[in-house]
Amino acid sequence: MTVTFDEEKQGKKLGEFMRREEEDLAQIVAGREGLEYVDLAPVPINMDALRVVTEAEAREAKIAPFSLIGKRVKIAVISPLNEKTKKAVDAIVSRGYEAVLAVASPVSLEKVWSRYGDLSYSTETKAGALDISSEDIRTFISKIKTIEDVKKNIEEILKLKKGFRISKILEIVMAGGLATKASDVHIEPEEDYVRLRYRLDGMLTDIMTFDLETFNLLLSRVKLLSGLKLNIKSEAQDGRFSVKIGDEDIEIRTSILPGAYNESVVMRLLNPKSIQVPLEELGISKKLLGLIAREISKPNGMVLTTGPTGSGKTTTLYAFLRKIHTSGVKIITIEDPIEYHLPGIVQTQVNSEKNYTFNLGLRSALRQDPDVIMIGEIRDSETAQTAVNSALTGHLVFSTLHTNSAAGAILRLIDLGVNPRVISSAINITLAQRLVRRLCPACKKEEVLSGRDKERIEKIIASIVDKEEISENRNAYWKPVGCAECNKTGYRGRIGIYEGILITEEINKAIEYSTSEREIDKVATSQGILTMLQDGVLKILKGVTSFEELERVISIED
Repeated sequence: MTVTFDEEKQGKKLGEFMRREEEDLAQIVAGREGLEYVDLAPVPINMDALRVVTEAEAREAKIAPFSLIGKRVKIAVISPLNEKTKKAVDAIVSRGYEAVLAVASPVSLEKVWSRYGDLSYSTETKAGALDISSEDIRTFISKIKTIEDVKKNIEEILKLKKGFRISKILEIVMAGGLATKASDVHIEPEEDYVRLRYRLDGMLTDIMTFDLETFNLLLSRVKLLSGLKLNIKSEAQDGRFSVKIGDEDIEIRTSILPGAYNESVVMRLLNPKSIQVPLEELGISKKLLGLIAREISKPNGMVLTTGPTGSGKTTTLYAFLRKIHTSGVKIITIEDPIEYHLPGIVQTQVNSEKNYTFNLGLRSALRQDPDVIMIGEIRDSETAQTAVNSALTGHLVFSTLHTNSAAGAILRLIDLGVNPRVISSAINITLAQRLVRRLCPACKKEEVLSGRDKERIEKIIASIVDKEEISENRNAYWKPVGCAECNKTGYRGRIGIYEGILITEEINKAIEYSTSEREIDKVATSQGILTMLQDGVLKILKGVTSFEELERVISIED
């Protein structure tokens, strides 16, 4: 019997063995130095991260920056003790970056270094189709005041040569989104054209349409900037990139989804200014604000805020954290994803691929000796019970649930397996919220209350227990009109409407005797806290929002 030696096959096996050996060694080094190990083979490389150091500097120091969020840069290294590595990392830190090291194999570093070729292409100006200039974005922002300005500028750019126009269209799109305070940019291909829309104050607004050829070039550019794979068209992809506007780093979170005609693009604009709303300016009524301030100052317990997606829950939780944060308080967050970075707070992000869930993240956080824990969302029974136990054992816990009301939050926890008898001991207060658009102060029109509207208002006002909350004006309201300042929508900005239930022994007894949301609400009425409906009606009388807007988010009828 003759045995044939397959040199190519044996070479492949040897290569695979050496690859595994390199990865095993990297894991050993990571464990020894107390650092994270990372295999960069499946990880998208953030192109902005590459700009932190040159390719020559990276190769010389044996470092590979692969992720950049704000000023937090993740750097893969072979050995953190290497002198050239330490010197290069120190130089990056001296420029104002927060460096997070992870140990990787030489193969992983080589993958990152190979992307510098794409970077040189993406930063090519004039002739190159993939540059993005923060300076140009700032210039466009100064020129753009309205949606019409966005449309006009894009139409002018479309008349230019292909390479240059693609370079500038994305800058105008981003600048327009930032100038109009859009939260998301939607680029949606149809059969014969592509639609551009902004989400303004929670509502999608059509901006314009353009051709498919331009879209395909724009799509490639967005993918490159976001560190996504150009050749993958049948799978969803998520990535990020950032632009610096003045002193602010604006993060753009990109979502690519395959559609009927082409890939749909949504870019979320994570402007740090949009989240930096003080607790006192969220729209919370005076009495509820005082109760919240008291409850979040306690050393333990749980504060829950509820509402549908896009109702401002994250903004509220971040306002809580900023309110209580001092140098003497250790705060850890578990989020999905981390949308905004808060200085002085340890923020972690769940990762299903690495089995880092909310529950496992919470268990790990408890070993870090925290005073306060923020859980982005309670989704399952394990997380719910661990969170409640944390609140019972000396920690202050903030979290969210997807329910419709403050009473619904209590019942949802019970559904998730929390013992009803410990509710009053573990939970301080539950909140529910929605976001309503503010009337544009430049064009809103005053109307006299009459007929059915007056009857509805008076009935709701009569149900308010704490009469001090009631506005002096009870005879007029305001309607949206539309002007240039509000892009003819009649609204500009958003504000929250809130309700809350303080968890007392009376509430706990109601829970034990009944699992009805209505019964819990009846008992809570005596606390004198406004319901969302009452809060919204008072904001109507104060000229903050309108009947139409309140009816859009909650039911005004009984």
